[in-house]
Amino acid sequence: MTIDFKDQVAIVTGGGTGLGRSHALQLAARGARVVVNDLGASRDGSGGSVSVAKSVAEEIIAAGGQAIANDADITNEEQVASMVQQTVDQWGRVDVLVNNAGILRDKSFVKMSLDEWRVVVDVHLNGTAYCCHAVWQLMREQGYGRIVMTSSSSGIYGNFGQANYGAAKFGVIGLMNVLHIEGRKYNIRVNTLVPSAATRMTEDVMTENMLQQLKPEYVTPAVLFLASHDAPSRQILAAGGGNYAVAKLIEAEGVKLPEGQRTPENIATVFEKISDVSNGIEVVEGMQHIERMVKKPVDPLG
Repeated sequence: MTIDFKDQVAIVTGGGTGLGRSHALQLAARGARVVVNDLGASRDGSGGSVSVAKSVAEEIIAAGGQAIANDADITNEEQVASMVQQTVDQWGRVDVLVNNAGILRDKSFVKMSLDEWRVVVDVHLNGTAYCCHAVWQLMREQGYGRIVMTSSSSGIYGNFGQANYGAAKFGVIGLMNVLHIEGRKYNIRVNTLVPSAATRMTEDVMTENMLQQLKPEYVTPAVLFLASHDAPSRQILAAGGGNYAVAKLIEAEGVKLPEGQRTPENIATVFEKISDVSNGIEVVEGMQHIERMVKKPVDPLG
């Protein structure tokens, strides 16, 4: 099976550098017409220039592909809507959206200002939502769409000094879960990438050896798979250094305490069993979780 994107149109946010550049180039190499979106800001989100997006678009065109550069700020709803309209005016549709754009404002929580909280959440979570919302109705009408979110190990597991970033990156997984449910009857598939790559976001926290092993181009095949015609949906796919692994949220079988014994002391008594995930399951919808809570038989204490 060969994965290609012939006659498809893809938008890649943050497509001017690092992972986004790699995604844009490899999508174009496989036939996609690509909108390279990049505000051209620095790592902390300051400044801006369309030149980085233009550079990648020109690289695609020079290689025989089709691309346009766009410098919309993804935290601005009007600019995002304009970007999607520009894409439709140019090529008539949007098949693939890769939400890649991001910034960092790392500080321990006690030192983090609420402005530093807001700006990071605004880019990673709200910006992703704005881009998804702008293409959503179009994809429904087309009866086709592939959306790739970008989370991180900080979002799933946590990293010191990244409360704002980690919260936003876990938030996009929640967004994926709901859009998967709402989009499936329209053939819209939504997945999340968890990349480990040597980019300007990570260059000062990795050794030279790690940077050499974690090239962005090793991550992009995961994006191409998640954005492909036969892609799965609602998957969290970690990728880095040639390693690819699905991450899942697992719920323990748990314990249902009898009425009259539902006390914090009894929870403490059976917490080891409550925490045992050896027979855990992947819950795929919120209502499934609620039904499990209601239907589970009572476990006698003692």
